Amino acid sequence: MSGYLVSDTRKVTTHRFIEMKQRGEKISMLTSYDFTTAGIVDGAGVDGILIGDSASNVMVGNTTTLPMTVEQMIYHAKAVVNGVKRALVVCDMPFGSYQVDRKEGVKNAIRIMKESGCDALKLEGGVEIIDTIKGILDAGIPVMGHLGLTPQSINKFGTYAVRAKEEAEAEKLLSDARLLSETGCFSVVLEKVPAALAAEVSKAISVPTIGIGAGAGTDGQILVVADMLGMTKGFSPRFLRRYADLNTVMTDAIGQYVSDVKDGAFPNANESY
Repeated sequence: MSGYLVSDTRKVTTHRFIEMKQRGEKISMLTSYDFTTAGIVDGAGVDGILIGDSASNVMVGNTTTLPMTVEQMIYHAKAVVNGVKRALVVCDMPFGSYQVDRKEGVKNAIRIMKESGCDALKLEGGVEIIDTIKGILDAGIPVMGHLGLTPQSINKFGTYAVRAKEEAEAEKLLSDARLLSETGCFSVVLEKVPAALAAEVSKAISVPTIGIGAGAGTDGQILVVADMLGMTKGFSPRFLRRYADLNTVMTDAIGQYVSDVKDGAFPNANESY
């Protein structure tokens, strides 16, 4: 069990995220979308679990995150919350649920919190959505920001390439990060931005940064659980480290099961009543 943080069973809160940054302790996050996986991820000692709208890709097989609905996010988030005792549980607000106006954004945020039981919400964007973020914060709901590559804006960008490589976009990202921090977001995800810029942002704001493809200078890291466990194939960005090869493990196990059923080897006498 060496390396797991299960001995520290206190509930992780948004305040503890900020405390971890202050004392220089790195923050670990992973995604989860179901009860069983979330329980395993939580038990292994992860600090935060994100119900990402990446469920659109991982769970449904869509090519983008755009089709996810508020109802679908609530379904996945409720399942995760039921499996988690310790980690901070953050849920993505899906595309279209907060971009229209402040009133609708706050209404959807309250609904997700009430019906899922999660601890906080994550929204993509900076100054463009700051009024809605203020409204959600005013409603007493913790908000995690998300800058850099924002997958909900894929049709605007037209590519999943690294963001903020040019000076103007880098300056806007730094400005947006400061704005999110000063407005009251408890942390900010930085996705696929140059490592030097992510480190600069992390030093410039008082709340923790959570990186994905943003180098080692952020205050924490997040990966999609199916990717880091090697369940997915054909997706190998530079930032992804595979910690297991569950695709092979699962395929072998299921293949053995099929063989045993076909051969009459399963169930045996001890597995029958």
